[in-house]
Amino acid sequence: MRIHSSMLALGLTLGALAAAPAFAAGAPAATSAKTMTAQQQKMATCSHESKGMKGDAHKKFMRDCLHGKTAAATPARTTQQEKMKTCNADAKAKSLKGADRKSFMSTCLKG
Repeated sequence: MRIHSSMLALGLTLGALAAAPAFAAGAPAATSAKTMTAQQQKMATCSHESKGMKGDAHKKFMRDCLHGKTAAATPARTTQQEKMKTCNADAKAKSLKGADRKSFMSTCLKG
């Protein structure tokens, strides 16, 4: 009886050890679902933009990109941002204040 329980315990232990790598392999996939930090996103964007570059050219591009010195690192201004910038400048040029400015901005941003 004692031998059977020892063999059973040994079998269960070996089974658990054999299954452990399968569970461990699944663990990194769960952590990769996390959202990327801003730095990680910048690195991914710069890396994607540098495809095909090699050697010193790649290193220089990555350095410049990660420091924000290339177009890949600085996202293009959206049309809404452009509208806001233009409308603000126009309102300032017209010296609009209060309700007049609010009305002007609303109309300007819609059209």
